[in-house]
Amino acid sequence: MKYLFSVSLAFALLAFLPSFSIGQSDVDIGDVLGQRRVNTITTAVPFLMIAPDARSGALGDAGVSSAPDINSMHWNPAKYAFMDQEMGVAVSYTPWLRTLVPDINLSYLTGYRKLDELQTVAFSLKYFTLGDVNFTDEVGNYMGTVRPNEFSIDVAYARILGQHLSGAIAARFIYSDLTQGQMAGGMETQAGIALAADVAAYYQRELNWDTPTLFSWGVNVSNMGNKISYTDEINADFIPINLRLGPSLTFELDEYNEFSMMVDFNKLLVPTPPIYARDDNGNVMFDDDGEYVIESGSNPNRGVVAGMLGSFTDAPGGFSEEVNEITISAGAEYWYDQQFALRAGYFHEHASKGNRKYFTLGVGLKYNVFGLDFAYLVPIAQRSPLENVLRFSLTFDFDALQAEQRGQ
Repeated sequence: MKYLFSVSLAFALLAFLPSFSIGQSDVDIGDVLGQRRVNTITTAVPFLMIAPDARSGALGDAGVSSAPDINSMHWNPAKYAFMDQEMGVAVSYTPWLRTLVPDINLSYLTGYRKLDELQTVAFSLKYFTLGDVNFTDEVGNYMGTVRPNEFSIDVAYARILGQHLSGAIAARFIYSDLTQGQMAGGMETQAGIALAADVAAYYQRELNWDTPTLFSWGVNVSNMGNKISYTDEINADFIPINLRLGPSLTFELDEYNEFSMMVDFNKLLVPTPPIYARDDNGNVMFDDDGEYVIESGSNPNRGVVAGMLGSFTDAPGGFSEEVNEITISAGAEYWYDQQFALRAGYFHEHASKGNRKYFTLGVGLKYNVFGLDFAYLVPIAQRSPLENVLRFSLTFDFDALQAEQRGQ
């Protein structure tokens, strides 16, 4: 058994992979899509990369430079420093694979509090449950039912660094219990634990255009942390260390109408699977030390820092493949009187890197203390775990609540 959490992890990887996938430690990537070799990058705990809130989910998973909101923790925690309100809390819920199973979902709780005009602190809790999974041995005998789950707890500190610039750091505790102690492949399993950090920056500035326009730009390097393992007998896997950056423009059309457009570029800062050499019979070749012989690319079994730095140059297809590893998220948002929003977006991933392509749609409503956002995804290249699913987020504006109480 190559991956001891095969059944559970398969569900999680559906978030990012096509109908087949290739792990970082796999020794053969020998599938070809047209003239392009399929060489997807996978990591442990992929739930960390799922868009947790409905607003950005409706914007094609773009959010690194969008207007600051309560759910900025996932996209760019530096945006919290420019929040207008003193305090806010939001909850989000995302059904997962709802067309196949009823009990897989992602829940998200986040909030923030401004300490003063310069400093803001924030927190979030992301919980992903994979439903009931039946374990069997090699001959199919029932070994028990478990309920795999994963969660992360985040805290962040954001600070205004200048008139137009803010920065943030975030710490993250990651817990992944995919087997709940079941024996797998004759090995005893355990929950995987990792610690990670984010470093982010956000810049916004008004432009001297005929129409009042706000230009914003953001960058976030997230999930910089140790590898994670589910047994002492198997090499640990990278978590999804990710570079996210991009700009946005917001046009104040008049007193009531506002329009924004934005784009995010993402690249995983983890090793790309190499191409391994094979003999005339098609068998993988080994060197004198018992290691796989690499035909093209770099050895993926390296440290976290080396993996991050080498992730820009280790693709077996060279620079063109490195470019193909960048995913693009584009979104547009229209607000009327800051009470009603229409949103749309598009997400693009190269065919050789997973082939996720989909449109997104959504609406947002604000009424005094409460805000409600909805998102819907339309896949165009392959099936998606989020098709036929309505995601929602509920936000609470405590400034509005206090103002309402003072008016009574």
